[in-house]
Amino acid sequence: MNEDFHFVHGNQFGVFDGATSLTQATYRGGRTGGFLASNIAGKTFMDEKTSLLELAGKANSSIRDAMRESGVDLSDKGYLWSTSAAVVRLYDDRFEWVQIGDCLVMIIHADGRREIIPSAFDHDLDTLNMWKEASGGTDAPIISALHDQILGVRRLSNVTYGVLNGEKEAMNFMNQGSMSLDTVSHILLFTDGLFLPKSDPNEREDFDLFSSLYLSGGLARVRNHIRAIEAQDAGCRTYPRFKAHDDIAAISIAFD
Repeated sequence: MNEDFHFVHGNQFGVFDGATSLTQATYRGGRTGGFLASNIAGKTFMDEKTSLLELAGKANSSIRDAMRESGVDLSDKGYLWSTSAAVVRLYDDRFEWVQIGDCLVMIIHADGRREIIPSAFDHDLDTLNMWKEASGGTDAPIISALHDQILGVRRLSNVTYGVLNGEKEAMNFMNQGSMSLDTVSHILLFTDGLFLPKSDPNEREDFDLFSSLYLSGGLARVRNHIRAIEAQDAGCRTYPRFKAHDDIAAISIAFD
């Protein structure tokens, strides 16, 4: 099940990465909490009548209301439906954005300069380093082998990093801003399924290669590059990650 969601609606664009559920519970016709969180949040953001920050709060509250209706144990973060998000609203001369979690916004300027929003997004770093060390000694997938570690990180949500999961503390981690479009040639929004695989989790993301692939072949070329690498490492051991092929939601906006 693809737990990511994206939309293009008028002058608004958004991507949402539903967090992989850590329980076997499903809801509403077999859908996971991650699927429901990303879809609820995304559809809430399609309203253009209020500010992006207000829509973020509404999306967060809507996730909480839906969990209550489904009888989710709201006292345990391991059960909460959660999603990351990156949303952009365009105007004639500028754009606004809100962002939370590990969905990213990349701005490519006409002179080749590149900006990433946010600059820090590594709450899974310790887990992936543990997996790199442990993966050679187990046949189990990372979700099983490091379940307690992954659950521990999930329980730090809206404590050390942010996600939309119905908790009011999520809004403390909501990033927002505005930027002139004067020198902007491309705006990209994408979930972490479009991060280039790394053999060493401590390496910085190679956004030079990412932008080069995008500018030469669009989002499809970035995806195909990633999928080709992942296909050679189905066990996620050479390139530590949580799934053989993570879900992807991505949008590119190009300006003349």
